[in-house]
Amino acid sequence: MRRWRYRGFKWRAMGLLVLGRRDAARSLFEQMLAEFPGDDYALASKAQLQAQGGDRAAALATMKELLARHDHVGAHWFNYGFLLEEEGDYERAEAAFRRATELSPQLDRAWYGLGLVLIRLQRLDEAVAALKRNTQLQPMSPYGWYQLARVHVERQEPEEARKIIRHLHRFEPKVANQLVRETGLSVEQAG
Repeated sequence: MRRWRYRGFKWRAMGLLVLGRRDAARSLFEQMLAEFPGDDYALASKAQLQAQGGDRAAALATMKELLARHDHVGAHWFNYGFLLEEEGDYERAEAAFRRATELSPQLDRAWYGLGLVLIRLQRLDEAVAALKRNTQLQPMSPYGWYQLARVHVERQEPEEARKIIRHLHRFEPKVANQLVRETGLSVEQAG
């Protein structure tokens, strides 16, 4: 019976979110937490709604509560790192993204987030390693490639950036052209 009640909460919450009724969904997550204290789905959803509503402080507090109870889930650490990065707390964001990659090495978003934070911290060698891992896990996504090319330019490695631009021309020509404009690098196209 308790399992069905829990599922009912989840289905109703998903329905409210689909209908764009965020306040009602947030209220439902509070009810869910009253009945199922510490539930990771309800806490994570509550934090996401708080962040989307612009209440970053509350979202961070909810994420801390979530991690105090469920510190073994890489996706939770990724979400915490994302919020910290948005707050400009890059050192703590780095630690959160690193924890996410330790717990979930295949979580490409965590590698990407780690790369971005390391760029902001001007630790470019480490950023290259994180972004390369992201592109291995998500080879058809242009985001990691784009950032990796930018880092190579900043490190005065134009040929490495050119290789990436050529690669991007095969499946994301708009992003490749944007990099050419932004970096000023000329790239010959393969016939």
